Amino acid sequence: MDLLAFDGRMGASGDMLLGALLAAGADPGALAAVEDALGVRYRIGETTKNGIRATDVTVVLATDDDGTTYHSHDHGDEGHDHHAHGNEPGVNHDGHHLNDGHHHHDDSPHGHEGHDHERGGRHDDRHHHDHHHHHHHHDDHSLGHEDHDHERAEGGGPHRTYTEVVELVEGMGLPDGVEADGLAIFERLGRAEAAVHGTDLASTHFHEVGADDAIADVVGAALLLADLDPDRVVTTPVAAGGGEVTMAHGRYPVPPPAVVEIAEGADWSLRGGPVEAELLTPTGAAILAHVAEGVEALPSIRVIASGYGAGDRDFPEHPNVLRALVGEANEGEATSSGTAAHASDGGLVRDEIRVLETNVDDVSPEVLGGLQETLAAAGARDVSIAPVTMKKSRPGHLISVIAKPDDVERVARRLAEETGTLGIRETGARHRWIAEREVRTVEVDVDGERYEVDVKVAADESGAVYDVSAEYDDAATVAGETGLPVREVVRRAEGAARE
Repeated sequence: MDLLAFDGRMGASGDMLLGALLAAGADPGALAAVEDALGVRYRIGETTKNGIRATDVTVVLATDDDGTTYHSHDHGDEGHDHHAHGNEPGVNHDGHHLNDGHHHHDDSPHGHEGHDHERGGRHDDRHHHDHHHHHHHHDDHSLGHEDHDHERAEGGGPHRTYTEVVELVEGMGLPDGVEADGLAIFERLGRAEAAVHGTDLASTHFHEVGADDAIADVVGAALLLADLDPDRVVTTPVAAGGGEVTMAHGRYPVPPPAVVEIAEGADWSLRGGPVEAELLTPTGAAILAHVAEGVEALPSIRVIASGYGAGDRDFPEHPNVLRALVGEANEGEATSSGTAAHASDGGLVRDEIRVLETNVDDVSPEVLGGLQETLAAAGARDVSIAPVTMKKSRPGHLISVIAKPDDVERVARRLAEETGTLGIRETGARHRWIAEREVRTVEVDVDGERYEVDVKVAADESGAVYDVSAEYDDAATVAGETGLPVREVVRRAEGAARE
């Protein structure tokens, strides 16, 4: 399957993404790994939103001995600890407690509005989907809560740090690609929280139930995406909603800070509206930020299947659903599988990167000359050094380094150690467009003797070659052995590669 496209006009949450993926054809059996590892299960059903049939997903705890199933979401809808604090610090839009300062909203996007939340902790078997959309209860799923004052599914267990959540995910026995996706999404969530609150990633805390909810949503979405196995995932601009939400230190406009932080690192666009409610949760934003390329409009697609994931709240004129389309892209838009996304019109690969920069004025030429090798050993993909004029008109150098996100901290540390620089900045670049590259070994004939030269071949995603470049060191070696000029060896090698 070439293409999976999300319609972001009503935002997204973890549960809505699960529902949309299932409705579009993903196998619910893929979720068994999460159910077995966390002692939860996914309750999957159907509902209607303004006349549109949508798939509704709720994560529930395993059935107790008396046959009662408890809702596992800690979304402020069950009157436990964060209700005791009113708008308790640390409750995010998904009901996850991440540090102290996330908001607990009264006017949350998918609409909990506080109407059922204090009525009791146990849920009946109706599909009461709280899409991490902010502790909200759907008006059409709010029945059956008035009489339940039983013990809550969410106990007062220990909080989990980001590191502990990572260990949980790593211990689930997931396929390598799914585990990597899950960990990358949690890193986006954790880094957003750390940035908002001025803490470091390791000290970011997830509430015990919020953490399990987030794991169920994040890893569940990664499993369903792996089952669908699209070559390319895109989303139209994602709606954040409007209005304000109540947080620990006052009222903040929608989208709240954590969602803004996540969107800053995403490829897609964020837009306001179309209703005065919060529509995009941190979990939904983080999943989409990791998996989806942004498009302004739906690309050309021959639709094979489609489906809708239900949000909680009902709006008079806007069906509260996330739509997913799967199908085949038109010729010229098909893409190859892999971690890098592809452009729909240029054929180059979009490669996620980070760019580090620092200015130095007291580093020896020997150290500067060795940075290519020393930083490459730490994971740098490219290093460039340019002369600059610094303060007081002193000559210096600008060092720019390209690294993959997973390597950037290690590369920054090595750069600091090698140069002694007191500060390294990360620029705004998030992606680079690169060719599909391969190295071919060709033979060059000189006076009846054959010599091997490596040639780098650059092609677009369709395989059309647009540049060849002989490796200089190989060409120089042949030139030294034959007496030919280096440029002549290069010409012959590149000609052989083109043939």
